Amino acid sequence: MKKKLARIKRSKKTRYILKRLQATRLVVYRSSKHIYAQIIDHTNKIIVSASTLEKSIKVKINYSGNKQSAAVIGTIIAYRANQNGIKKVSFDRSGFKYHGRIKELAEAARKNGLIF
Repeated sequence: MKKKLARIKRSKKTRYILKRLQATRLVVYRSSKHIYAQIIDHTNKIIVSASTLEKSIKVKINYSGNKQSAAVIGTIIAYRANQNGIKKVSFDRSGFKYHGRIKELAEAARKNGLIF
């Protein structure tokens, strides 16, 4: 439980800073089976979202809890953001380490046009 509380504490600290800056943020959450990404503006309105639970994405991936699926989500979230005219975001990793699936999602999003 200490590990989860430490992650929540880190995420609150990051979100406080981003709220103060009124930044549009790319929020990433991962569970053991899935990965979720949302782009949220400074008024906490969800603009764009993508996750491994969507039927159109499930067809493209074998297993939803690995790096390849995270890269697919990063590509899709960047594409949807570009369609809505969003180029620059702040990366909110929800207290997770910048490693593994989180890193793959971020690199795929950067490669496909998001700037952060």
